[in-house]
Amino acid sequence: MKCRLWGILVLFVLAAAPLWADRIQYKEQYWMLYHLHYVQYPDDTMQNIYWLEKTLQADFANPLYAVALIEDEVQWEKYRYLFMMHINLKLIEQYLFLGNKWNKRQAYFYNAPWKEQNLESLNTAETCFKTALYYWKDALEWAGKAQERRFRFVNLERVQYWQEEALRIERKTLDYEKIIRRELALLQKVRERFQTMDEYTY
Repeated sequence: MKCRLWGILVLFVLAAAPLWADRIQYKEQYWMLYHLHYVQYPDDTMQNIYWLEKTLQADFANPLYAVALIEDEVQWEKYRYLFMMHINLKLIEQYLFLGNKWNKRQAYFYNAPWKEQNLESLNTAETCFKTALYYWKDALEWAGKAQERRFRFVNLERVQYWQEEALRIERKTLDYEKIIRRELALLQKVRERFQTMDEYTY
């Protein structure tokens, strides 16, 4: 009986060993857990935000395990700037997805009985949009560093899309602040419409 128990214990330890070996601790590992869903439910978005936040907090893996091919210190520096910019951009997208789940595009007269619930929903959407704006400031800072003159001819092929994002930010063809400010202005108009509603509206 004792041998059988020891055998079961040894099997359990051997089965659990890979769990210790595969501990997630680096940015690149957390980033791999982020994914887009065909239908983006709030829980899916919150899960992505969680993984992206963990990505920001973690350390970079050794350059051997980078998402791009890194051959020297200059490439390594540009890679880190692009990575941080890209993660901030993904966080902006996720907060915009989340905000749009609670945002109301119109204040219809027949929604008057649920005025308070609609106003609360708008407050939640506004918080999401303002959080996205916070990450835009960080994305701008990292993009600016990645676009410094000394990096102009440093090409990281495997993350070409990130380099294009940085270029679009520099040329202002990617401007999340403009989009977010427009969303906040529309949200305020809808809020004001709800606030004017009373028992005679419907």
